[in-house]
Amino acid sequence: MSAHFRKLALIGIGLIGSSIALAARRQGLADVISIATRRQETLDEARDLKLGDIYTLDAADAVRGADLVILCAPVGAYDALARAIGPALEPGAIVSDVGSVKEHVVKVVAPHLPAMVHFIPGHPIAGTEHSGPSAGFPELFAGRWCVLTPGPEVPADQTEKLAAFWRAMGSKVESMDAAHHDMVLAITSHIPHLVAYNIVGTVADLETATQSEVIKFSASGFRDFTRIAASDPVMWRDVFLTNRDAVLEMLGRFLEDLSVLQRAVRTGDGDALEAMFTRTRAIRRSIINAGQETAAPDFGRPHDTPPEPETKFVREHGGGDDA
Repeated sequence: MSAHFRKLALIGIGLIGSSIALAARRQGLADVISIATRRQETLDEARDLKLGDIYTLDAADAVRGADLVILCAPVGAYDALARAIGPALEPGAIVSDVGSVKEHVVKVVAPHLPAMVHFIPGHPIAGTEHSGPSAGFPELFAGRWCVLTPGPEVPADQTEKLAAFWRAMGSKVESMDAAHHDMVLAITSHIPHLVAYNIVGTVADLETATQSEVIKFSASGFRDFTRIAASDPVMWRDVFLTNRDAVLEMLGRFLEDLSVLQRAVRTGDGDALEAMFTRTRAIRRSIINAGQETAAPDFGRPHDTPPEPETKFVREHGGGDDA
């Protein structure tokens, strides 16, 4: 199945959008790359970085004639974007996205798309804490999963064509139900981010003297929490608002387990603590064995292939703020 498209339209050009542009260009996956964003400054930055061929503030203009359209904006903007691009979409085009919530995307996007296009929501599980057009680099998706959640009405060959596109950029691809995706990502990504934001927020509320000592003596645990908590606040605001049910379900389970740990610490139950820590250590080993991590320390881990110089990606801060 060919992974090539005549015209790729990227609506939004932050970390993920710019990385798609760079990877697609490197692999020759599109003849023309059209970029749309709502802010002139961002569009100018994308133009300076030579991320595309066409630059516009009008999403409808960007998608005209495109056979692949990918929404790369925060999911809170999807409703308005779908309304804007719907009438301008090319018959037979594939429309996808990169949001880390999928049921909401189906709910707000699908009603505004014409019947003659193929809507295949997607989620590349890759990222860093950096954002904006200059944060992108073409190796971002190498060895990482991209989940597709097509509806039953989508022809299998169209899903496979989009899967081939992601594989050509280095991703491993899997398809699943949108609701199942949202539940899985709630515990693997969304709750960890919520915890990180809360822990770092607690430090922000400490007295100035204590806060400065926490920052000065940060060990790897807290340091890595701050990396996660440095993620795009608009994107994560939208994630929690649009995946509310799954997040609350998993947060409830987390709080129940946390209360068990709290009781063990309070009562001095060393056996219970050791048993919990042994179970969680096994999960860590499973992740490494599955090829989703390395045994090396996360902080400062380099990518397999150096990014192109023009991406301005700061390698020593990379590593994965997966949405």
